[in-house]
Amino acid sequence: MSACAESALALVNGKARVVSDNLCDGLGACIGDCPTGALKIVEREADAFDPHAVEMARRCPSSQVVLNIPPEIPSAADRPSALSSWPVKIRLVPEGASFLSGADLLIVADCVPVAFPDLHGALLPGKVILMGCPKFDEVDLYVEKFAGIFRRSGVRSITVAIMEVPCCSGLPRIVRRGMELAGQSIPLEVVVISRQGKRVQEGRTLLCL
Repeated sequence: MSACAESALALVNGKARVVSDNLCDGLGACIGDCPTGALKIVEREADAFDPHAVEMARRCPSSQVVLNIPPEIPSAADRPSALSSWPVKIRLVPEGASFLSGADLLIVADCVPVAFPDLHGALLPGKVILMGCPKFDEVDLYVEKFAGIFRRSGVRSITVAIMEVPCCSGLPRIVRRGMELAGQSIPLEVVVISRQGKRVQEGRTLLCL
């Protein structure tokens, strides 16, 4: 829950609950985020605040080791690549590249093509792809690059494909900031991919603090 930076709160049966006493610093920053005033500070015996436990609880799932073993290895298909332009990295694409003019953009986080097996069939056809990592790359550089592209190229639509991990959720915000800086309003769709390679609902993505 974004109301608690220490991850001490979680939704349990539709209500915010303290999931672990040692994650709560007791400062009450969450109280102002509750629109109904249902949160309050009470005095009781509790485990001491543990900053190390907070750090572990807030670890981004993108850095956690997961082993996915498919029930069977699919055979290779003779599907042609839908890639229509080069380069594909956000940092390398010139703002005035001819292939951006009037394009439908597919902006993807770097991990998406690895996790989502049907990228070339379901997302890429008819679109110009741009790739980058919102966690490790320079956010301001991305914002400026997108703003320049949106000002110059008459982009028709944008699809942002991200992974279902907190640190990926910044990419749609970066794109929106680029639109704001450029003074443009462009139709934007967000597609979220799970670590198992499935499309999931956007509302399940989290914010990486």
